[in-house]
Amino acid sequence: MKNKIVAGVLGILLGNLGIHKFYLGQIGMGILYVVFCWTGIPGIIGLIEGVIYLFKSDEDFNAKYNRNRVAF
Repeated sequence: MKNKIVAGVLGILLGNLGIHKFYLGQIGMGILYVVFCWTGIPGIIGLIEGVIYLFKSDEDFNAKYNRNRVAF
């Protein structure tokens, strides 16, 4: 089960390399971030996405990234 805090921190700290995308299972987007990491744009986007993950409600995060999991 993916954790929104882990995804948010990875997005903020390692967003330039797309590590948060790999963690969330979005391999194609992660590779795209790695290819364009030299531009700095993925770092800015990763920072923004990291903050969004942290402020997103648990229900919304689980509905999008933990679809096949049952929350207790």
